Amino acid sequence: MTTRLAVLYGGQSGEHDVSCRSAASILAHLDRERYQVTEVLIDRDGGWHVGGRPTPLPAALRVLRAQDVVFPALHGPYGEDGTVSSLLEWLGVPYVGNGVFASAAGMDKGVTKRLLAADGLRVSPGVTLRPGEALSAEDQRRLELPVFVKPARAGSSLGVFRVDDWAGVPAALEQARQVDPKVLVEQGARGREIDVAVLQHPDGRVQAGPPLEIRVTGAGFFDYDAKYDGGAIFQIPAPLDAATTEVLQDRAIRAFQALDCRGLLRVDFFLPTEGSTEPIVNEVNTFPGFTAASQFPQIWQQAGIGFAALIDILIAGALADRDHGHHSGLPRPQRAVDHLV
Repeated sequence: MTTRLAVLYGGQSGEHDVSCRSAASILAHLDRERYQVTEVLIDRDGGWHVGGRPTPLPAALRVLRAQDVVFPALHGPYGEDGTVSSLLEWLGVPYVGNGVFASAAGMDKGVTKRLLAADGLRVSPGVTLRPGEALSAEDQRRLELPVFVKPARAGSSLGVFRVDDWAGVPAALEQARQVDPKVLVEQGARGREIDVAVLQHPDGRVQAGPPLEIRVTGAGFFDYDAKYDGGAIFQIPAPLDAATTEVLQDRAIRAFQALDCRGLLRVDFFLPTEGSTEPIVNEVNTFPGFTAASQFPQIWQQAGIGFAALIDILIAGALADRDHGHHSGLPRPQRAVDHLV
């Protein structure tokens, strides 16, 4: 018996193209003997297309409601931020990935930092500026240069600027606010960039994969171009001692739990090279990139879980929620924790 599966992608965010690439990889790796697949695209203007044809919204929603499970391969606002999760909750259809709360909290970098810090995880000092607010002299005294100016609710490093002189902050704020009027100014963390992928299995077991180290080629940082135009090298597993690996995996799973995540999460760390060695959580991603070249699938490939098997695990988890009578937005009970080196 085949499973009726809709892959939902595109969207109105600046990450539309990234979402289309993720969806293309997912569609290419789905076992068509196991899944009866329907493609649902949201275009840049908010129009819906089912199977390549423009479709009125009520008809598109009926298609989604008729599925056994939906795989939302959406990045950024109007998708990864909990809006589509809430729509699927309303439709009553199981879906892959995080629920409304984790998606919304994980999308807002300032909210994420506060939740993680409240749970005892280390984050970089920073300040959230709402529309019309400027960086105060007190904030400048508290923060050290360089700082990074980031839209609070965007991904793929869109609108992120490194500032090495306080005089450059106003211009960076103006540019970042073109992406989101709410902006985070964050003290730049010094250290190695390490990503850890977290995967929840259908039985509730939570697994942390082998850490990945990002090495950016050139003089820049891991921005949009570095992410998608080959400007970075990933080393998996990162060259770390066993104790450091275990700490990073533990902190990643703690972040997963602190945000009430379900299914998957990627946690991006800075590992200090001097002073306190406690990892700094830089950001989280509740639906990380899903191209074959993205960090999340590559980490699990290194751990022995290929792309097709990874998709199967996530879909089976969504179906397990349905079969066990869990409300689709609530995380499954976490029965055990695994660390993979």
